[in-house]
Amino acid sequence: METSNLKDTTHEASQCPSSMNGSGKKECSIQLLPIQDALEVLGGKWKVFIIMVLIQGGKRRFKELQRELPGITGKVLSKELKDLEQHEIITRTVYDTSPITVEYELTEYGLTLKSTIFALHQWGSAHRKRIMVK
Repeated sequence: METSNLKDTTHEASQCPSSMNGSGKKECSIQLLPIQDALEVLGGKWKVFIIMVLIQGGKRRFKELQRELPGITGKVLSKELKDLEQHEIITRTVYDTSPITVEYELTEYGLTLKSTIFALHQWGSAHRKRIMVK
């Protein structure tokens, strides 16, 4: 896995709450790093949706994923799949058939996101209800 995008440095102290001083800001910075890393891996319009489709339905071919994600272009889907594969969230298996068959599947590591994705779903549902009431 390439980690050139992952930063080993702390955030700017200005990103921490102003009530923190000195060492508190450094501690805040260190605590923000895992969130930054997670958002870097899962960020973007489509990655969470791709993961959700694979959680719900298991292995998928490229065109199956594209059909289940209305609005995504082939180019964007390809890029997002490569990113997820690079971060070991999914695997890409090529079968020597005619024509060649390629399937995408969550890795065991990728499956660890299941509770996180469902928590996002639950929060989003509750938020949607709250906002639509107003």
